[in-house]
Amino acid sequence: MAGIGFELKKLFSRKGMIATIRAYSYAAVVCAGPMILGFLLLLASMFMADFAGASRHSRELLVTILTHTLLASLVVTSLFSMITTRFCADMIYEKKYSLLFPSFFGSIWMMLIIGGAGYGIFLHFSGVKLLYRVISWVFFMVLIVVWTQINYLTMLKDFKSIVLAFSVAVAAALTLGAVLIWVFQIEAVAAMLSSVTAGYMIMMLWYFGIIYKSFPEGFGSSVRFLEWFDRIPQLGFAGFFVTAGLFGHLLIMWWFSSLSVQVEGLFYGAPTYDVPAIFAFFSILISTVNFTTSVETRFYPRYKEYFSLFNDGGSIENIDEAEQNMLHVLSEELGYLSLKQLFSTLVFIILGTIILPNLALGFNSEMLRIYRTLCVGYAFYAIGNCVMLISQYFSDLKGALIDTAVFAFVSNAATLLLALFCDSFYGIGFVIGGMLFCVVSCINLFGYLKKLKYNVLSRQPMFLSVRRGFFTALADRLDQRVLRLQEGRRQADEESEIKSGKKAERKAE
Repeated sequence: MAGIGFELKKLFSRKGMIATIRAYSYAAVVCAGPMILGFLLLLASMFMADFAGASRHSRELLVTILTHTLLASLVVTSLFSMITTRFCADMIYEKKYSLLFPSFFGSIWMMLIIGGAGYGIFLHFSGVKLLYRVISWVFFMVLIVVWTQINYLTMLKDFKSIVLAFSVAVAAALTLGAVLIWVFQIEAVAAMLSSVTAGYMIMMLWYFGIIYKSFPEGFGSSVRFLEWFDRIPQLGFAGFFVTAGLFGHLLIMWWFSSLSVQVEGLFYGAPTYDVPAIFAFFSILISTVNFTTSVETRFYPRYKEYFSLFNDGGSIENIDEAEQNMLHVLSEELGYLSLKQLFSTLVFIILGTIILPNLALGFNSEMLRIYRTLCVGYAFYAIGNCVMLISQYFSDLKGALIDTAVFAFVSNAATLLLALFCDSFYGIGFVIGGMLFCVVSCINLFGYLKKLKYNVLSRQPMFLSVRRGFFTALADRLDQRVLRLQEGRRQADEESEIKSGKKAERKAE
């Protein structure tokens, strides 16, 4: 929402099949590149470990460690992602570009401290080899940085560099994994953990270079974004609830279902459920990309035109006309989005039923049933998530919070109940949660839009006021500490310059 749609509009304006494929590819990598990379490397690791002759226990341990680390990093960043994205969007609107770069580093080091400590404790008591623990912890820290970088990369227009970094990371990870296994004869788990970590590290360093070259040199506080937790706390909770609803069913299956397997120590998994879930997840890629391209490029200009009339003194007739045009485009795009997701789901179900049993993944009838069920669940989730994001365009943060809370609670509660009392309906809990997410999101959005002018005008404060709470006070204290450190460094530099000047004078004498 921070400007990627404007550049994508230029790409989609070019005619021809190659240009269209190019635009969709760019959008896919920019919006979901690291997530795609994670699942691609996860699948590749499974194949390479199997081809290398690794034992079933080793393959399950590898997949379980990678999955736990990926999900743990997503949970940590989910608390900050929507807040930092909104902060960046507000700073861009206010033309305070110098605050973007400091917030990037501020959000990173806070998540690294919180997440690194928490996941480090888990790994310490996990019961796996020290080498696995060290690599997993490094992988987790790299993932934290990469997920954060994506929020800032969506503001940039250097698509070629982003796609190139993604491609190099995939190629490097797979090449390194093959070299470690077949040249240096390193056992599969350590080799693939190291190669996947290296792939993400290459992406991280490359993205650092892009961000460093693209953003203006920043000054000021690196933690001012914390104020947004006080101003709009709904966003932080909404981000967490989306992640909890999207991946919570996996954790429940690991711990409470009859498919649960204690792989090693504290690492539990459910391979019969996890592998179908990985493949089913790819079915939502088309709606993710479509939301970024079609919705933003077509809907956002109408949206901007509508609200500019409020700011620039437009007549009520012009406002009504702009509103009708905007809502017409929105309804069309949401309809196209739903049809595309339906088509994508059907294609994935049909092709998956044909192809997956022929892969060396041990797909049986139960896994195929779970796969088809989860494809339906992810379809509902994808539509509901896009509708929820549209609600945020109109600042219906309460509605978005309700949508995501319903999704998280129902999906996880239904999955838990079915896992405990009816183990023949695996995946249905997530389908129920996704369906309610979609329904509730649509009801809240269209109910809000029926009284759009009233909601826009009535929610404006009579007097300007800034909410101050715990996070604002924390930001103030951290700011003071940073200022003291900066002042200390400045004084030290001045003293050093004075001493250097005196030495030069003595030499001259």
